[in-house]
Amino acid sequence: MIATYKVLSAILSYPTAELQAAAHELIAALNAEKLLSRDARAAVGNLLSGIAADDLLEAQSQYIDLFDRTRALSLHLFEHVHGESRDRGQAMVLLLQRYQQAGLDIGTRELPDYIPLFLEFLSTQSEAEARARLEEAAHIFAALGERLRKRGSPYAAVLEALVALSRTAPDDGVLEELRKQQLEDPNDLAALDRAWEEAEVRFGPGDAAAEACPRADAIIKHMAAGEPAAPRPWSSS
Repeated sequence: MIATYKVLSAILSYPTAELQAAAHELIAALNAEKLLSRDARAAVGNLLSGIAADDLLEAQSQYIDLFDRTRALSLHLFEHVHGESRDRGQAMVLLLQRYQQAGLDIGTRELPDYIPLFLEFLSTQSEAEARARLEEAAHIFAALGERLRKRGSPYAAVLEALVALSRTAPDDGVLEELRKQQLEDPNDLAALDRAWEEAEVRFGPGDAAAEACPRADAIIKHMAAGEPAAPRPWSSS
């Protein structure tokens, strides 16, 4: 088991009293495994310490504002590439099958592409396999990290840590498309309604995003199926 992924999964989950009580233990696990750099462990540790020190209701409210009321910060991977299209359903099925093959029994309360669940799955894999799966989602983690950093949220440290763990540069074309998604104000209810009514972000045949970066849909399908993605250049040239 890779403890670092389990710790990051716990941090990105809804804050609970159990998470607060386990904060020091989780920080110790990160420091013992040393899969993350010292700076990354310090940033994630500061986030954990902050969650532990916060009033629980306040921590939960902040979490909801970030991840549940802001579509651009959704913790569901396929939300950012498939939206509500039928392609998302197929990707969900493939990912669920991947979990089942690994012996991971998930409940019905959460979708397979929920990032904490995805990280729980990665914690059961070899380090090389986990890194390969992270690489294919690195553009999503990078975009989320940028948005959280703009929002001034310490949760950015977790997404940045995931990009670092992938040991790869995110796909520039896909990342550029994701950067076009507007970061909503969770307190602007009218704007939130408009955001959820807009057409989904979808990288598929005939889509403008697909024309800009035709590899996007292939990358996400490889990730769901657990297949190795074809080699690709990471240079921006």
